[in-house]
Amino acid sequence: MSERVHRSVMNIKVGMLFYMLSLVLAFFSRKVFLDCLGAEFIGLTGMLMNIMSFLSVAELGIGTSIVYFLYKPLQEDNHERINEVMSMLAFLYRCIGLVIGAGGLLVSLFFPWWFGSLTTGLPLVYFAFYSFLASAVAGYVFNYRQLLVSANQKQYLVNAYFQGIAIFQSLVQILLAWYYRNLWLWVVVGLVFTIIGIIVFNIRIRQLYPWLRVNLKEGRKNLKQYPEVLRKTRQIFVQKIKDFILYRSDELLVGMFVSVVQVAFYGNYTIITSKLNFLVNILSDGMNAGVGNLVAEGNEQNTMKVFWELTAVRFLIVGIIVFGLLLFLQPFVCCWFGSQYRLSDLIVYLLIFNIFIFLSRGVVEIYIAAHGLYSDVWAAWTELVLNIAVTLCLAPFFGIVGILLGKIISVFFIAMFWKPYFLFSRGLKKSVGVYWHGMLPYYAIFSLFLAVTLFVRYAVVEPQATTLLRLVGYGLLTYPLLLLAYFLVLFTATRGMKYFIARKPAVYGKISFLSRDK
Repeated sequence: MSERVHRSVMNIKVGMLFYMLSLVLAFFSRKVFLDCLGAEFIGLTGMLMNIMSFLSVAELGIGTSIVYFLYKPLQEDNHERINEVMSMLAFLYRCIGLVIGAGGLLVSLFFPWWFGSLTTGLPLVYFAFYSFLASAVAGYVFNYRQLLVSANQKQYLVNAYFQGIAIFQSLVQILLAWYYRNLWLWVVVGLVFTIIGIIVFNIRIRQLYPWLRVNLKEGRKNLKQYPEVLRKTRQIFVQKIKDFILYRSDELLVGMFVSVVQVAFYGNYTIITSKLNFLVNILSDGMNAGVGNLVAEGNEQNTMKVFWELTAVRFLIVGIIVFGLLLFLQPFVCCWFGSQYRLSDLIVYLLIFNIFIFLSRGVVEIYIAAHGLYSDVWAAWTELVLNIAVTLCLAPFFGIVGILLGKIISVFFIAMFWKPYFLFSRGLKKSVGVYWHGMLPYYAIFSLFLAVTLFVRYAVVEPQATTLLRLVGYGLLTYPLLLLAYFLVLFTATRGMKYFIARKPAVYGKISFLSRDK
């Protein structure tokens, strides 16, 4: 196994481990915090953190654009160039921290109007917010070095340190909340662990990169040597604003155009789909730096080989998620919440189709980022304007269906047609016909098993799975067999899956025999 593949696998393994630990702890900790600290305080902290997320838009995509300029010097082990880029990053992140700090102080002036009626009192509101603000500013000022670790395919270290400290922080907060039920103490613990995390992580950075020298004055001067940084930052900023509005507005739109009750109904579905999307993001994040380094090598044949490998793996993952949602999402919601909370099949199909678009385009997006291709700003604006226009036209008449159609119509043509053309023509320097020739088998196989999945759902699962226990039983009978058949067909009919499995010759031989691939 190559070093690049080894690090990508490590990123994914560690990311998955801490995701599962955090997920389990989140359900438990929320119950304790609600019981011991009160719903008002938990709601307050949630609102304050949402304010912080809006302020963090000031990051503008600088981190993403800087990481692109680290791939090549890391590949060449060029310490001087890495120090130049990191000095520039340190200067820019220092400026971002100051902007977020100033923005937070400005926003806090409105707290007496927003939170004046809370029983917790304004002093606690300000103390909690300024603690969150201090943590965010400190993260930009001191933790910018984590981008170097991520670009060097060591995201697992970032996850291990920060997620590990976050889990330990939650455990301490649970114990203190249980015994003392003190709101101030809960906030203090969070701030203390932020400081501990910064100190511990930066000590580790000095051990990993003893040659790293950051100079803020030089960083400011270096901006003139790297005019592309600010240009790419402006391009990425538009993409980030589009994504922020496009993918975080569902509940708000449902509340505006349908009803607050329907927000809860819709949330029963999206709480499941969002967790699945997050899992896929962990897999993608573990591969991003590896693809960036691969592109920096300039080996065209290997770059294309890995592209088709990742495409095969991505379609396998998409099949696991989409087929699973089609089979079990509706029955699960009925068994878990009750049939009165069931939304129409049309809404569910549109929701799943939106997920398919989002997930299936992932490999193209990874390669676009690896090539630093952010100049198609018009595409982001087109998606955003189309989404708003279609939603405003359809949502008042069709409710949730109109909202989902707004997302699908705005994203479909850009994601499925323009982005592949943009990547192959500008990045990979190949005809887009190469892409479609390789992709058609994946779409054909996926469509075939989509039809099989719908048949299984309506003929077997939905009529029989009337309780949660029966749903699990029929799921175990049908789902693994469906996925096994899907995998074997992918292996038999696509080069990408063969390339991927061939990394393990023993496994490749057994699967070849099983699929009769001579």
